[in-house]
Amino acid sequence: MNNRRFRLDWICLLAACVLLAQTVAHAQGAPPGAIGDYQTGLAQYQAARGAYEAEATAYWDAVSEKRRIRNAKRRDKQTITLDDYVLSQPPVYTGPPRPVDPYAPATPPPERPEIPVVADFLKNADMDFKRAYAKAALAGGLTRDQIVGIYAFETGGNGTYDSQAGLVPYRPGARAISPAVGYNQLLSTNTVSLLAEDGNRYLAALRQKAKALSGPAKVTMERKIEGLKRMIAYSRTVPNRWSEHDRLAKTTPGGFGIHAAVLDLDLGPILQVQKLTNSVRFARAKGYLRPLTAAELELMNLTGDGNGFDMVTMPLAWREQVPTANFFRPSGYADNPVAQRNNVVAKLIAATDARMDEEIKKPGARELAAFLQ
Repeated sequence: MNNRRFRLDWICLLAACVLLAQTVAHAQGAPPGAIGDYQTGLAQYQAARGAYEAEATAYWDAVSEKRRIRNAKRRDKQTITLDDYVLSQPPVYTGPPRPVDPYAPATPPPERPEIPVVADFLKNADMDFKRAYAKAALAGGLTRDQIVGIYAFETGGNGTYDSQAGLVPYRPGARAISPAVGYNQLLSTNTVSLLAEDGNRYLAALRQKAKALSGPAKVTMERKIEGLKRMIAYSRTVPNRWSEHDRLAKTTPGGFGIHAAVLDLDLGPILQVQKLTNSVRFARAKGYLRPLTAAELELMNLTGDGNGFDMVTMPLAWREQVPTANFFRPSGYADNPVAQRNNVVAKLIAATDARMDEEIKKPGARELAAFLQ
């Protein structure tokens, strides 16, 4: 018993010595007065940050509420006025940075979860894909200017069928900022929604192709049809709402697998084109009958049909006054430096036009244009 007590006492003493040594090391590593400076700086930071967070929350709540009011007015055929937009720019934090705790152990920043990139999906030949995309886009009623302009804007004029948001242009160390892929950058949520809402049309397109095939090619196509059936069924396991499609696309292996369809030579072009033609139909259903310019269609592609249509139909006099923040959610705005730099509608439209005019000169855009003759 005495020996056991001695061992326990010795272990406790050793632990206390280690703890004391660590405390002394921390104290020696921090300059005199560091803890007091830290506490003062932390209090100043928390006060400034708290005030900013309250202001930012109020701002984005107002943006959301104004958007709700505009949508309700549009549904009820009521007149939208300039007062239905937030006319101030989003608040920017200008206070002191969070101070570094002098006694906190050095730890690496938490790793940001990797967004799936094309290596996680599929690969195909780009020229064949570009040819198929051009054919599908023309068949869908899109104009040459719309097709090439959006391709140029979204891929920098040289993007391949597997271009992904954040990886265009390709550069060492680039990281994806969203799972959007393709010539007009379909989000994974878009892919799930397209299959859930119109999957039978894509099945019919593949079955039509299968009729012209024979041998191994026909067998391959039939297997693809069966795979597409399973994708469609999975996309319909949740209610037909964007939020549910978003969850399925971003948090489940099945959702990742569905997004691979965008890169398939038979499915990808018609899925990507469908996203754009849906926007054209949305505008027509709202009474906007003249052809959308490439920049106008891109606004709908970039911010969603409702937000894009809001900007497209906005009176010219308002465009210099209405901040682009009205058409984004806080996280989307924070991740979009183009919308931040061009912070009113007029500037965003002008910047979109200018970028298209520049990027359509690139080889990739010229290749796509050649297939549209």
